[in-house]
Amino acid sequence: MIDKRMEDAINKQINEELYSAYLYLSMSAWFESIGLKGFANWMMVQFKEEMDHAMKFYNYLNSQGATVKLMAIQEPPHEWESPLHAFEETLKHEQHITKCINELVDLAEELKDRATYNMLQWFINEQVEEEENDREIIDMLKMVEGSKHGIFMIDKELGQRQYTPEA
Repeated sequence: MIDKRMEDAINKQINEELYSAYLYLSMSAWFESIGLKGFANWMMVQFKEEMDHAMKFYNYLNSQGATVKLMAIQEPPHEWESPLHAFEETLKHEQHITKCINELVDLAEELKDRATYNMLQWFINEQVEEEENDREIIDMLKMVEGSKHGIFMIDKELGQRQYTPEA
């Protein structure tokens, strides 16, 4: 049986993951509105992955006989100064999520909750990948700063990303 503090913390993380999905859906809509369909695609894939993450926590709580409690999702921003600004905000957000995951790991260690600790290892690895992806795109955007041709090329590359459902 899962400790009540861990149940509450995972429910809070479900909300964080749903907000992440909501944020990336908003970013996808913004990119679409400014004609960057590749960037919009990249964020739409990100939205779907975040929904998978929320469901991974949701399913874990159910598997532990705990209660899932969904909370209100905060309204995300609707526009950004530039594609670079959007990805800088994405990286900041992913760093926040990494902090949240680390806090869950700390709580699992404190409670000696081996099952939750083990489940969270997947999320630790995922956050390393998330932050790395954002940094790579930020670096590309900085390299082409001011170049419409460069943005066009990045847009084409980001348009190639495909959603792969979680196993």
